[in-house]
Amino acid sequence: MKTGTVKFFNDSKGFGFIIEDGSNKEYFVHVSGLVDEIREGDKVEFDLKEGKKGLNADKVRVI
Repeated sequence: MKTGTVKFFNDSKGFGFIIEDGSNKEYFVHVSGLVDEIREGDKVEFDLKEGKKGLNADKVRVI
């Protein structure tokens, strides 16, 4: 699993972005890929899966 920090998450729209630790790559995250509720600034761990426009964060949990 990868780790990172939630850069942005919009509860009403159900999506946001996570910055991966170490590489600073940014990944899209959709509410359907969440295990736990997340907020901006949360430290999280996640897997990646192929989405319509590239890799998306999946199975996101707060650590």
